[in-house]
Amino acid sequence: MLLEKSIEACSKYRTNVNYSSFPVQYRTKVSIDLIQLSLKQPRRYFDPKKLAQLIESIKEHGILEPVLVRPLYDGQYELIAGERRIRAAREAGLVEVPIVLLELDDQQALQIALIENLQREELNPVEETEAILELLSLSLGIDTHEVVSLLHLRFNAKQRGQKLNQNVLIQLEKIESLFSQLGKFNVSSFRASRLPLLNLSSDLLSVLRRGEIEYTKAQTIGSLKSEQQRAELLKIAIAENLSLSQIKTRVKALKSQTKQESENTFTEQFNAINKLLHQKNYLIKTQNKEKISSLLDELKILITEG
Repeated sequence: MLLEKSIEACSKYRTNVNYSSFPVQYRTKVSIDLIQLSLKQPRRYFDPKKLAQLIESIKEHGILEPVLVRPLYDGQYELIAGERRIRAAREAGLVEVPIVLLELDDQQALQIALIENLQREELNPVEETEAILELLSLSLGIDTHEVVSLLHLRFNAKQRGQKLNQNVLIQLEKIESLFSQLGKFNVSSFRASRLPLLNLSSDLLSVLRRGEIEYTKAQTIGSLKSEQQRAELLKIAIAENLSLSQIKTRVKALKSQTKQESENTFTEQFNAINKLLHQKNYLIKTQNKEKISSLLDELKILITEG
């Protein structure tokens, strides 16, 4: 019920309708110095170019849409939604900003912050994925790791033709309902297309957060095991704006090269050991010869089994 109320509140807020989903609310202007940024802001990256454009717009027109805050102690306010506008307003030199004040507890504040950002569609793929997981976590009352496990559990059960217990089915229904309300994804598409992003290396996550590359391209580059190969291809992909098909072609070539190098290394190691046995055979102690013989028998079995 709390989730539905939060989504309804955000929808009305965005259409500038004075809503009554939460108590103690009104519109006014307050000093920008009284507004504190939230430590749980879903957005971690703000595009410098877009921020500069917003600064110029605010200098000319002011803030057209109020930011959402909740009251703190000593007349201070915590920002719930609108950090980009607050950042731009400060750069533009505004002294006061329009607000919508709501009386919210911590959970309500976080839910509205997440939903408002998701509805604006301004989050990058990584931030969006993390925000949705956090929203699901709040809705179900479990941590995000358990949410991820739940999504994988559904997939695995479906693949194996297994039945899920009633509690799991109820949780999955809540998840589907949330996706439906947000108008984004479903359980299957979110698990398949977004959860893999969280396993990407830190360098790929960084460029994704900055919007320098599409997440499908980042996923393809992320399939390379070599850190050096990933870094080099990532640099080229961004600099030359390579298409997804071009990246796939290069990844395939690099994997083939790596496989061949691995096979060559294996052959070289085998030949080196064989040469060493011939050179040092007469120096090897009887006890060690027995161990080597046993290892060679195991090696023979492994090679025979393929």
